[in-house]
Amino acid sequence: MYGVSEEQLEKIDVVLTDELLSLGVHCVIVIDTAGNTISQLDRGQCACDVASFAALAAGNFAAVDAMAKLVGEEEFSLHFHRGESESIHFSKVNDDLLLITIFGNDVSLGFLRLKTAEVIEKIKEIWG
Repeated sequence: MYGVSEEQLEKIDVVLTDELLSLGVHCVIVIDTAGNTISQLDRGQCACDVASFAALAAGNFAAVDAMAKLVGEEEFSLHFHRGESESIHFSKVNDDLLLITIFGNDVSLGFLRLKTAEVIEKIKEIWG
C-alpha cells in the first residue's frame, strides 16, 4: 500500500488519536483518492458504513476538484459540510490522501481547521 509500513500507519493513528480524537472529533478517516480506507479511528460515535463513506467522499472530492478547475482554480483543498448535529471536514493531505473528520457541534470549526493543518504536516512527515 503505497510503500508505507505498518509502523508508519501506527504512527499516523497515534497522531490522529492525540490531535483530533482528543479534541472531541467523533471519527477520523484517512482515505486515498480512489476511496480506499487507509486508517479509520473513532470514539464509538460514528455509526456510518466507512467503506461506503470513503467511496462517496473520494467521489465528492473529485467532483469538487473538477468544479475548481472550471472556475480557474488549481484545486479546492478543503471542503466542509455542516449538518444539524454532525459536520464533515475534508482536507487534502497530498495528491494521494484525504483526511476526513466527522464532528459534532461541540467542536469549534476554527480550532479543528488549525489542528487539521498541523496533523496534515505530521502525516506528510510520517508518510514520506
